[in-house]
Amino acid sequence: MKKLMTLFVAITAVALVAFKPVAPVTYKVDTQKSEIKWIGKKVTGQHNGTIKLASGDVLVNGKTLAGGTIVVDMKTLESTDLTGDGKGKLEGHLKADDFFGTEKYPTATFTATKITPTGAGKANVTGNLVIKGKSSAITFPATYTVSGNTVTVNAPEVKVNRTVYDIKYGSKSFFASIGDKAIDDDFFLNINLVATR
Repeated sequence: MKKLMTLFVAITAVALVAFKPVAPVTYKVDTQKSEIKWIGKKVTGQHNGTIKLASGDVLVNGKTLAGGTIVVDMKTLESTDLTGDGKGKLEGHLKADDFFGTEKYPTATFTATKITPTGAGKANVTGNLVIKGKSSAITFPATYTVSGNTVTVNAPEVKVNRTVYDIKYGSKSFFASIGDKAIDDDFFLNINLVATR
């Protein structure tokens, strides 16, 4: 009986070690190699540009994406489809209180709350996006690769409804008679992250 009990304890100990949860590994986002491109559409066309990351991390469990957070430097918002006065005017307007109010809200953050694998190197990412101090959940597909000390994450055409964050300027949803001056409620982000450990 004593031998049986010793065997049972040994098996239990081995099982607990075998099934002990492994803590995800944290990879730090390289803000110089990572990029976010944005697209904003309106009745008469569209504008596009870039915005830089302030910081971030990506969590990986083995070879599987497990979570992460990125902080976006809203003051770096830039138009790449315009030059001269037009470029300056658009950037100034986007940074003003009518849009992102970057003086009061210099950063925006996204924190993943759920990662649902959809295939090898693929997942649906759900998380909270905070813009102008307001938080809303979004979900988008992403692809990723884990190779050595580097992980890359790509999320194309992440759709964001700006009105959820109280950015209503030029929105047909709130100003029905605005006509061809209307700006789409949704804008899109193409996110490419490179992170290392």
